[in-house]
Amino acid sequence: MHILIIGNGIAGITAARTIRKLSNHRITVISSESEYFFSRTALMYVYMGQMRWKDIIPYESWFWEKNKITLINDHVSNLDEQQKSLHTTSGKHLTYDKLILATGSSSNRLDIPGADLDGVTSLYSIQDLEYIESKSKYLQRAVIVGGGLIGVELAEMLHSRNIPVTFLVREASYSNAILPPEESAMINQQIKDHGIDLRLNTELKSIKGNDQGQLKSIITSNGEEIHCQFVGISVGVHPNISWLENSTIDMKKGILVDEFLQTNIADIYAIGDCAEIRKPDEGRKAIEPLWYTGRMMGEYVAQTICGLPSAYAPGIWFNSAKFFSIEYQVYGEINSILPQGQKTLFWQHSDVKKSIRINYTEDSVIGFNLMGVRFRQEVCEKWIATKTKIEIVLAGLELALFDPEFSSNYANEVREAYLKLTGISVLSERKRSYNSVYTFLKKSLRPSV
Repeated sequence: MHILIIGNGIAGITAARTIRKLSNHRITVISSESEYFFSRTALMYVYMGQMRWKDIIPYESWFWEKNKITLINDHVSNLDEQQKSLHTTSGKHLTYDKLILATGSSSNRLDIPGADLDGVTSLYSIQDLEYIESKSKYLQRAVIVGGGLIGVELAEMLHSRNIPVTFLVREASYSNAILPPEESAMINQQIKDHGIDLRLNTELKSIKGNDQGQLKSIITSNGEEIHCQFVGISVGVHPNISWLENSTIDMKKGILVDEFLQTNIADIYAIGDCAEIRKPDEGRKAIEPLWYTGRMMGEYVAQTICGLPSAYAPGIWFNSAKFFSIEYQVYGEINSILPQGQKTLFWQHSDVKKSIRINYTEDSVIGFNLMGVRFRQEVCEKWIATKTKIEIVLAGLELALFDPEFSSNYANEVREAYLKLTGISVLSERKRSYNSVYTFLKKSLRPSV
């Protein structure tokens, strides 16, 4: 059986590797972006000189031949789902028995005057990084537009080369649709502390060029003109599926798939950023363009294709990021505005660069939001999955410490914050707390206490 995978990101390559572990099927991976799989989240560190290109390629070039995975660096120009075949721009004609679409995302663009000027781009692909590199040498000022994570990455990248950056965010506070107010304020301050000219409540209205068609300045929603030579657009991404518009594959925003990640066409599957789940789990979005969901989808679809049908189950929500020097982790349910019926415990360090938030109900903890502090994912997820009460979690909070030997322990401060908030001391629950996860820790993790 020949399994053809379009896209060599984390979703497609995880599928290929898992299929190889489970079978001897013939596997071909096609990508027009790059010859080899690379860590997309590490692109910024190549620009900043902290890593080399070869450092972000997880596997040696011999890995693919040894594992009998054929790589083709080409662009798919036409798909014939009825004949189970496709053509590439270089003239290749390939047939398949099973097809996995893992084509990822494309950056959103702004429909404003000047958006197509030279010097305007986003950051998603290798080609984007190369373009930014080519524009960076003589920049006197850059403007970043949009409050997403890519915007912060672009700001940090340019700042690392001492390029002045103005950062336009249309919201009243950075990422306040996702982050609670205290955490959003922390990131505002972090951006400013690094010398970034952060402009909140400000949108981009137009981009102006000179007589030679070169980027000259931008005009904000406040009518201000800011002279610059580069504009980085960070206004989200969308599934990369426009090339399938003439196919019979069902699509909305993404490629529609069932619980087994199969499309409406037999033997065609979609995973990663381009996939849209028809019936997502409660509390989950139909499209989740995240590294870890792409990896999970790759594992699930491989099992199904290899005769071990496995319905995709994303589990408890998790995400992580970095805002300059502040690491961010979230597990479970954390909303920007606390829903009715939920309570929150928030502790913030005196240096205003570390915080721990635990959301809970009368019955159990439901979410952890961490800034500048790292907890063990397995422990947080177990507490949420087993509906552990807040008092038991707090009594054994040390169990969640990621690296207790070298990291500070803020458990006592968090317990004191809870005592101040509720008047309840939790130390009497210490034994129950440790018993609730000790066996789990002993089996799964290096003991932390």
